[in-house]
Amino acid sequence: WIYVGPVGDFGWSFMHDLGRAVVASLFKDWLETTYVESVSEAALKETIETLIAKGYKVIFTTSFEFMDGTLEMAKKHPDVMFFHCSGYKRWTNMATYFADLYQIYYLNGLLAGALTRTGNIGYVAAFTIPEVVRHINAFAIGAKEVGEQLGKDIKVYVIEIGAWFAPDKATEAARTLVTQYNVDVIAYTEDSTAIIEFAESWTKEHPDHPVYVFSHYSPGYVYGPDVVVSGQLVRWEVIYADILAKIKAGILTPYNLRNVDYWYLLNTGAVDLGCHVFENGTVMRINPKFVSKLKEIKVKDKLTGEELSVYDLVMRRYFQMLHAPLHQPLQGQAITHIYENVTFINILVGGKHKLKYRIMPLFDPFTGPLSGYMKTEPEKKVKIPEGVILGHDDLWSMQWFVDWVVYLGAGG
Repeated sequence: WIYVGPVGDFGWSFMHDLGRAVVASLFKDWLETTYVESVSEAALKETIETLIAKGYKVIFTTSFEFMDGTLEMAKKHPDVMFFHCSGYKRWTNMATYFADLYQIYYLNGLLAGALTRTGNIGYVAAFTIPEVVRHINAFAIGAKEVGEQLGKDIKVYVIEIGAWFAPDKATEAARTLVTQYNVDVIAYTEDSTAIIEFAESWTKEHPDHPVYVFSHYSPGYVYGPDVVVSGQLVRWEVIYADILAKIKAGILTPYNLRNVDYWYLLNTGAVDLGCHVFENGTVMRINPKFVSKLKEIKVKDKLTGEELSVYDLVMRRYFQMLHAPLHQPLQGQAITHIYENVTFINILVGGKHKLKYRIMPLFDPFTGPLSGYMKTEPEKKVKIPEGVILGHDDLWSMQWFVDWVVYLGAGG
């Protein structure tokens, strides 16, 4: 395993290493693992060469910027199996995989829209690659879905800090959002606890102007019990166990990986909503401090028109996506994204009448109508018609923001 940041005890690299540790224990009779942390893009190829020289035959490269270097090394070492996380380039002996959190960011957004007082919400982005852009948009879509019903003019202000692990930059970006843009809820993509700790400290110093946050990738509740509302959780071991078991069984080989693309969503168990995991495995999906308030705030389900609490709406959407049928689990086995735009299948029952059988999820955040603008060319507009659900390729190439996202650029 090759990590872009330090393993530490929180965040992206920590959760990948936790996944490694799980499979190392599960498959201890036949699997030997190792990891290298804090590897830069420039040092990737040398790191891979060192691991191959030591006899390692399966290599996981766990950051987007490792994509091209991994591909180059896959071509150079055809007998070694490579698995690149979050990318889209594959080779005969190089597959891709990802546990995607956009659905969880949408759920976090519903909560943010309910809890913001100012309507101004912040997002600290490491980089604005398509992965992060779709997370920002999903978060913004959720925030507006609830906030607009409560009479709030929702804006999501985005600052890009240019690093996956940069606690000082993350803290400064959060401070800028709060002090200059009147932001009172923040989500982020950065591999430390810095923003949680900033929000906790700020809220203690300004009790009448609290700042709430959503933890990223790891359970963050313990770092800010007064301010962490919920967050995103990932279980990389779900993917790693599947890959390694198939290698052991001879299903995956250095000769058949070109069409292997794991894209795991909420219904696979690889991602979840929550901010804390108890010792017995129970997940704290929402900080109890906020539950009563969320149960008091009433909105309408835009799909049914039914009035319900924000808490109930979040849990309804959670279970709708958790129980999504058929086509999404298939994507973990190969490139089957062609199925995702098939909404219904007509089945002949008893030779007499047709049953319209739904195979699409009951809900997806990226369902039109949506409108936005290109990140690099704001004058170019994007419109998604009503009822159209964006598929894998649209999401993986996303470089546009919904209209209520305000992209402030590097450093704000």
